[in-house]
Amino acid sequence: MKTLLITPPFSALNTPYPATCYLKGYLTSKGYIVDQIDLGIKTINSLFSRKGLEEIFNVVTTGRVGQLKESYLKTIDSVMEFLKGKNPTLANRIVKGNLLPQSDRFDNYEESYFGEMDIQDHARYIATLYLNDIGDYIMHNIDPNFGFSRYSESLGISQSSFTPVENELQKPETLITRKILEECQKIDLNEYSLVGITIPFPGNLISALLISSFIKSNAPKCKIAIGGGWVNTELRSLTEIRLFNYVDYVILDDGELPLESIINNIINGTDNYINTYTKKNGSVQYIGNPENAKFLHRDLPAPDYSGLDLSDYLSLQDSLNPMHSLWNNGRWNKLTLAHGCYWKKCAFCDTTLNYISEYDPSDASRIVDKMESIIKQTKESGFHFVDEAAPPALLLELSLEILRRNLIVSWWTNIRFEKSFTPALAKLMAKSGCIGVSGGVEVASDRLLKFMKKGVSVEQVSKVTAALGQQGIMVHAYLMYGFPTQTSQECVDSLEIVRQFFKNNLIQSAYWHQFALTAHSDVGKNPEKYSVKITGPQFEGFARNDLEFINSTGDPSIFSDGLKTSLFNFMRGKGLDLPLSTWFNFSIPKTTVKKRFIESLLKNEQLELKDSTRLVWVGENIDIVEDTLYIFDNLYQEAVNITGNEAEFIKEVIDTASYKNRNKFTLSDMDKIGKKHKIDPDLWLSQDTASILMDYGLILL
Repeated sequence: MKTLLITPPFSALNTPYPATCYLKGYLTSKGYIVDQIDLGIKTINSLFSRKGLEEIFNVVTTGRVGQLKESYLKTIDSVMEFLKGKNPTLANRIVKGNLLPQSDRFDNYEESYFGEMDIQDHARYIATLYLNDIGDYIMHNIDPNFGFSRYSESLGISQSSFTPVENELQKPETLITRKILEECQKIDLNEYSLVGITIPFPGNLISALLISSFIKSNAPKCKIAIGGGWVNTELRSLTEIRLFNYVDYVILDDGELPLESIINNIINGTDNYINTYTKKNGSVQYIGNPENAKFLHRDLPAPDYSGLDLSDYLSLQDSLNPMHSLWNNGRWNKLTLAHGCYWKKCAFCDTTLNYISEYDPSDASRIVDKMESIIKQTKESGFHFVDEAAPPALLLELSLEILRRNLIVSWWTNIRFEKSFTPALAKLMAKSGCIGVSGGVEVASDRLLKFMKKGVSVEQVSKVTAALGQQGIMVHAYLMYGFPTQTSQECVDSLEIVRQFFKNNLIQSAYWHQFALTAHSDVGKNPEKYSVKITGPQFEGFARNDLEFINSTGDPSIFSDGLKTSLFNFMRGKGLDLPLSTWFNFSIPKTTVKKRFIESLLKNEQLELKDSTRLVWVGENIDIVEDTLYIFDNLYQEAVNITGNEAEFIKEVIDTASYKNRNKFTLSDMDKIGKKHKIDPDLWLSQDTASILMDYGLILL
C-alpha cells in the first residue's frame, strides 16, 4: 500500500513545514512507500500567477488594486520568479524604478529605512509588500478567511463546538477554496490507501477538512488521519462524532508510531492503534497503548524532503529587522535537537503535554549525520533547530562536531537565557555557524519571572544576551504582558527594562504578546494559585485549549498599543531616550527602574576557574619560530615573544585541546602539562600570551 502525507494551506512560504518530512523519513526507513505534498505552496503558486490573478479580477475589480490590474498581471510572474531566486537581476528594476504597482501596504514605506541594505533584500521587501497588497485585496473582496500563513484561523482557535467549523465547510465555494481543491484534483488519490494531513496551526484546520472532504467524495476507499501541533493541543478531550464524517483517525502526540500502526492495521486487517481516536460503535473511542509509543529521539532517521520541489518556495522579506527576516527569508532546513523541553516548568506553557514534558535529547554525532544527509537532499546549508529550548550542553557538543566535520552551515534556534550560555559557549556557537537565537524574556520582572517559574532573572538575561551579542549572534526576545498578578507599575517597569535592552544592544528584535490562558498549563490547571478565575468556554466535545478568564489585576489590553508602538520604534533605533509616557495616550506610573540599571548589571566579572574547567582550541594553526609565537586567523595575525619552555608547553596544550580531538581537556590536565614543562598554568593564564590566544580561539568552558 501507499501513503500520502499532506501539508494543507497555508503554512510557511519560504520552506516546507517539516512534519511530513519527519514522518516520511521514519516510515520510509521502515520500508513503507510514502509520498508527500505541500498543497499550501502549490495553491499559492497557482493563485499568484497571471492566470490566477486573471481569475481574481474576473470575480471583482475595485479600488486601487483593481484599477491597476494590468500592472499586476504584467508583473506577477516575474516577481514570483524573483522571490524564488530565479531572476536576481530584476532587483535593480524593483528598487530603482516604478516597475511594481503600489497600494496600501506601501503607506509606511520609506526608502531611507534601508540605508546600506543589500539590494536583493531591499527588492524582496518591496516585492513582499506587493504580494501583501494582492493578499489584502483577496481578503477584503473575495474571501475574508484568506491569509498567507493561515486560512480561516479564527475558526480553528479553541472551537469548543464543531458546529461553526461545519457551517464554514458547507458555505458556497470561493475562489480560494476552488484553487485548493484544484490542486487536490491533480493527485491520483486512488493510488493511496491512507492520507495523513498535518494541522500544525489553527489556520490549517478549515483547509485540512476541505481536503479531507474532497478525498471522501472522490476516493472513498482511502482512509484519512489528521495530527500535528493544533490537534495535539486542542483535541485531547475529543468526543465530537461529526468530525469522523471527514476523517477516520485523529492522532495525538508524535505521529511516527501511530501512523505506522494505522498502516499495519490497513495491511493486516487488524485493530491495534497507538494514541489514536477513531469511531467505533457510533461513538468516539481513544486507544492509547502508551507502552507501545516509546522510541528514542536519537534513533529517528533524518527528515526526508524527497518529493517536495524546493524551487516552489518564496524567499520573502517582510521586515527590515534582520532577526525577523530569518523566519521568512531563505529555505531553512528544519531539525530537532531534543524532543520536549529540559526545563518544562514555566507556568504559562503546556507542560503537561507530551511535546513539552517528554524530554529526550539526541546526541551531537547523530544530529550532524542528519544535517549532512539533509544538505545532500536539499542543497541548502541553513538550519533552524525547532526545539522548545535547545539544551546548552548539547549545543556545545554540536558546535564542536560541526567544526570537526568542516561543515560550513548557518543555524539558529530557541534557547532559555540561562547561565550555561557563557561568553565561551557563545563564542563556540558562533564559530560553528550560529547566527541568531530567540528566547523568552517574558515579563522582564524578577518577581514575575520567579512567580511563573521561568528559571531566569533579568540580570541573567542581560549577561547572556551580552555574551551572544559580542559574538555577532542576533537575539530575538519573546515578551509578555498581562501575566496574572502583573500590576500597571510592573508593566511599565518591564517596558523600561526592554528599552534598556535595546539601548545597550542586547536584543535586536522582540515581540509583545498578551498572556493567553491554556488548559494544559499550570495556570490553567491551578488557576486559584495565580489569582485567576476561569469563566469559559463551556466544552461541547470538540476543541479545548484557550480558556476565558478574569485577571485579578484588571484588563491589560489597555497597554497593547503603547507597548507595540514603542517596540516598533526601539527596533529601528528610534525613541530610545524618550519618556515612556510618549507611547501611551493615558497616564502611566513613573518607572521605578534606574536609567542605567542594565548597564550596572554588565560589569566585568572574573571567570571562575575549576580543575574541571574545559579548554578547547578552535583557532587556526599556530607557528613557533625560535622564541616567537605566530598566531593566525582569517583576518589577522599576531607575533608574541615566548620562552623556550613556554613554546613546548603551548604546542602541547594547543594540540591536546584542539576541537578535532574528542577527549575532554581540562585545567587539571593542563596542570600536568605545566609540570612537565615547568610552567605554572595559573600564572600563565593571567599573562598576555594566554589572553592573546583566547582572542584567537582558546576557549575556557
